[in-house]
Amino acid sequence: MTTMNIAEAKSKLSELVARAEAGEEVVIARNGKPSVRLQPVEPTSRRKPVLGAWEHLKINVPDAVFFEPDLDLEALMDAPIDPARR
Repeated sequence: MTTMNIAEAKSKLSELVARAEAGEEVVIARNGKPSVRLQPVEPTSRRKPVLGAWEHLKINVPDAVFFEPDLDLEALMDAPIDPARR
């Protein structure tokens, strides 16, 4: 276990972090009294995205929603949205 006062720890912070990452217990003291302990952070694992995660909702969206122009929107804009119809 390494114990060091704040003034000395400021100048050797990178060394203390390396020691803590290596598994050594590092304690920083204030006025000779232990104040904080440095310890490494456990890596977090990212979850993989799950395809079809909303399958249980049984929502059926027809392809026309994505592939056919919205006639109401075209009328509102007074112009065709579909570039093939220009």
